[in-house]
Amino acid sequence: MLDGVGVGELPDANLYGDAGSNTLANIAATIGGLNLPNLEKLGLGNIIDISGILKVPSPSAAFGKLAEISKGKDSTTGHWELAGLPVDFDFSYYPNGFPKHLTDLFLVKTGCEGFLGNKPASGTEIIKELGDEHCRTGFPIIYTSADSVFQIAAHEDVIPLDRLDVICKITRNEVLKFPEVVGRVISRPFIGTSGNYTRTTNRHDYSIDPHGKTIFNFLQENSITTISIGKVSDLFNHQGIDLKFPTKSNKEGCDKLISVSSNYSNTFVFTNLVDFDVYYGHRNDPIGFANALKQFDEFLPGFISKLDESDLLILTADHGNDPTTPSTDHSREYIPLIVYGEMVDRKDLGVRETFADVGKSIGDFFNIKNSLTGKSFLNE
Repeated sequence: MLDGVGVGELPDANLYGDAGSNTLANIAATIGGLNLPNLEKLGLGNIIDISGILKVPSPSAAFGKLAEISKGKDSTTGHWELAGLPVDFDFSYYPNGFPKHLTDLFLVKTGCEGFLGNKPASGTEIIKELGDEHCRTGFPIIYTSADSVFQIAAHEDVIPLDRLDVICKITRNEVLKFPEVVGRVISRPFIGTSGNYTRTTNRHDYSIDPHGKTIFNFLQENSITTISIGKVSDLFNHQGIDLKFPTKSNKEGCDKLISVSSNYSNTFVFTNLVDFDVYYGHRNDPIGFANALKQFDEFLPGFISKLDESDLLILTADHGNDPTTPSTDHSREYIPLIVYGEMVDRKDLGVRETFADVGKSIGDFFNIKNSLTGKSFLNE
């Protein structure tokens, strides 16, 4: 999964303030074209028009794009729907900050003497704004976004990581209880001094349990090893996942993918490469985003060379994160679909009605019965 790599606004994007968003096409237009020869060969340019990426007459993979039927544009809903479990209910959102009954309960349960922030904000901007006051008072910074999240930022020298972990777990388990339905509590540690605060890679996500079975559960029940790389396990609250490999960068995720693929068989591996989203989409950095895409493109040939006739590779995303728009939030977009393998009919898979077609197809690939939403695109 290329986190945040969208391919154009969904029909309801205007309801989310995302009209005109198109992560890949807008990045390409902004920087004068993308150069991704290996993704081009797989058929990336056949999905939508992208400056610098050609449409090839005989791509080496099947290609298409996926629409989201879940509400929102959150990492949790995107991942769950990809795994065959769309979200048919509303998460809790806080466009005006968290209500007083929640912040009061937060103070009582965590033992914090106060808090700062309590508003929707960019993570980098809010520590720039409130970092000095946080260091002076010791109060955690709490904030949200367009996603269903309760984020807690703290300087690692002011609130150590183990204490921040406790605060986040208490918030997840004792503060955000029904009827609040919050997708994630996220720890956001940072370091540095006044005017030079930077977030660290010690972030951690605390998700709620999926509301039903996902492809992970069905595979696990059929004795197929399930592996997560990156933040995937956090987003499923570890449900149905046998082996978990947290990572802190795209490079670390790609290296771990190579290692895992070489050492396991009869296995499903779900990898999230988060740099596109975290470092470039949320920070409105199209040049950095393009460079990260190029680095992934350069990784692809070596990885594909290790695949054999029994392997299936699916490249996709979980939402958009257009760095060329004023917003620093995720964008409500279609996501790309590239399916590579010797058993795959290399054709246009069209516009899929739901992300869940991915989970359904994985179940088909492993030949397991399941009740997942979606339609398999294998053997159509």
